[in-house]
Amino acid sequence: MSAKKTKRDRPAKRKPPTMRERPKMPPVSEEMKQWSAMLKTELIGWPQVTSRPMFGMSGMYRRKKIFAALPVTRGFDASSSIIFRFDPMPADLNQRALKEPRITPGTRWFSFEIQSTEDLRDALWWLNQAYEAAKK
Repeated sequence: MSAKKTKRDRPAKRKPPTMRERPKMPPVSEEMKQWSAMLKTELIGWPQVTSRPMFGMSGMYRRKKIFAALPVTRGFDASSSIIFRFDPMPADLNQRALKEPRITPGTRWFSFEIQSTEDLRDALWWLNQAYEAAKK
């Protein structure tokens, strides 16, 4: 007797996994490109700081640990913002960040919106805090 060949049961078709929605990365203005370049020049002068390109931004690293990203061609939340990282943010800084209207909080990444050259001093202060936190 010959055994009759049967078609293999195929698994039911699955929907492809849904991807998380990508954040909007708006193009940055020429003015913001200048501010970002000024901040980058300052940060590169700090000990153990290097920069690597990432998604239209410059990732700023203290040794191998990223602590900030500055826009080159694309912004993060707003076209005029920089981002910095805390993992986790110390409680005293968190209280200060909650009172600061230019900061948009996140879980690890926080954005700081720059509207004028006067904001660069405060942006640099926050970048320094993130830099110091990356030491640990």
